[in-house]
Amino acid sequence: MLLDVLQGADAGTFIIFLDTANFSGRCLLKSYINTALKREDVVNVLEFEVSEEELRDGLDTQCGRRMHFHGGFADPLGWMKRSSFNVHQFISQDLSTLLTQTQQSRSAVLVIDSLSWLLRHLDPVVVCQRLQELKRGGAVKTIIGLLHSDLHQTSVVGSVCHLASTVISLAPWTKGPWALAKTTKRTKSGKVLQEEELFSVQEDLTITVHSKVSHAVPTQAEPDSEADPTANLTFNLHLSEMEREAKEKVALPFVFSQEKKSALLNPGQGAGRILYEPDENDDFDQEDPDEDLDV
Repeated sequence: MLLDVLQGADAGTFIIFLDTANFSGRCLLKSYINTALKREDVVNVLEFEVSEEELRDGLDTQCGRRMHFHGGFADPLGWMKRSSFNVHQFISQDLSTLLTQTQQSRSAVLVIDSLSWLLRHLDPVVVCQRLQELKRGGAVKTIIGLLHSDLHQTSVVGSVCHLASTVISLAPWTKGPWALAKTTKRTKSGKVLQEEELFSVQEDLTITVHSKVSHAVPTQAEPDSEADPTANLTFNLHLSEMEREAKEKVALPFVFSQEKKSALLNPGQGAGRILYEPDENDDFDQEDPDEDLDV
């Protein structure tokens, strides 16, 4: 999936390279720039962290005329008025003017190096609104941003990544000389695709994917049929011989003995009769038995 993302993108695509201090994503960012130039896309770069010379190093020099740098490295905050573009101009119409000036018949790609500079000096809500406007405005085909996740709160990183159609999280691979890329891609239908791959960046900025990372699910061991489930309890469930004999001698409630069962099943003569002996104070009239019910 990593190579598919680098080799082509649909209109309105927003890709974020999410890195940390343990592994820089700038090599992957430059690889995408090189691929876009070979596709004959027009690339506009907002550089705030590194100079234009460092970003151009290793790129295809024959495609340099389609690459436009809007310098912010020398004076990213615009304090000395030495840069053609600064952080605060990102949320103004100056960015749209720059993109319009370099607009050609070919597709345009906007590269932001890095989004962390914008988020540290501007309101994250405003930055997200501006990114959303660029996605929908049609001024650029693709937005590529480098974001240092360990410089921001988790909520800020999550808000920016929520706008992206593809997020590539980068980390070093401890078991070999490669790096790990976890790609999360949202399709237009709303489906989310995820894949983890081991890759390396060659000297000519080409990407080589070595293998996909599979997470094996540990199988549960079958229970031992001879194991005693009460072995590790803090109390004893076993009875001694004396306790078992005493338990068997206890008469349980509502359990009839054999003699009582026989008496109930074979009743003798007169069983089941109700005998009533009237009290001497009873006033019973044989002619009117319901006298006491009269009102």
